[in-house]
Amino acid sequence: MITHNLLGVNLFLGVHIMNLNEALKRCRKLRKATQKQTAIAAGITESMYQFYEYGKSEPTASVLIALADYFDVSLDYLVGRSDDPARH
Repeated sequence: MITHNLLGVNLFLGVHIMNLNEALKRCRKLRKATQKQTAIAAGITESMYQFYEYGKSEPTASVLIALADYFDVSLDYLVGRSDDPARH
């Protein structure tokens, strides 16, 4: 497996892989949800969600599952292991 991090951009075999914080922000905006609405859906505080979205902290597995369910995307997509958001 060949991975590189150039100027904050994760690459896997030359393909850009979204960071968790980028995926959270993108999914939230596509859903047209506020940070507060997303935090409530995940059962966390708005400030904790902001830490995740700003890349200052990483969510627990249970919060990741709640966020993936809320956004209706796969966990692999949310954590940058896939570019396919579909849940299988």
